[in-house]
Amino acid sequence: QVQLVESGGGSVQAGGSLRLSCSASGITASSYCMAWFRQAPRKERVGVGAIDSDDSTVYADSVKGRFTISRGNAKKTQYLQMHNLKPEDTGLYYCAADRPFPSWWLQIAAFSYWGQGNQVTVSS
Repeated sequence: QVQLVESGGGSVQAGGSLRLSCSASGITASSYCMAWFRQAPRKERVGVGAIDSDDSTVYADSVKGRFTISRGNAKKTQYLQMHNLKPEDTGLYYCAADRPFPSWWLQIAAFSYWGQGNQVTVSS
C-alpha cells in the first residue's frame, strides 16, 4: 500500500519561511517523480514544483526563486523549502508521486499517489 505522509505546515507572517516534508512508503521513491501541489481557498489545485528520479526539478513561475524541492539522503523523503512567503501562498499543500513524462510534472492528472494535504497559512 502506497502512503505519502506530509508534515511541517503551519502559520507564518509574510516574508517568513516554512519547510514541508513528504515521506513515502510502499514505493521505491527514488525512482519516482515527487511533486507538490497546492489548493488555495475556492480555487483549483495547481502544481508548485516537482523533482524527478535524477533530481532534476521544475517549478511554477509563481514560486521560482523562493521555493526549493529536494530529497533526503535515502530519497524516501522529499522536502519543499519555502522562503519569502506571501499571503497568496496560503493553501493546502499536497505531495504526489508517479512517473509522468517531464512535460506532465505539474499536471494533477499525471499523479496517482497523493498525500493527505498540509495547511500553510501566510498572514500579511
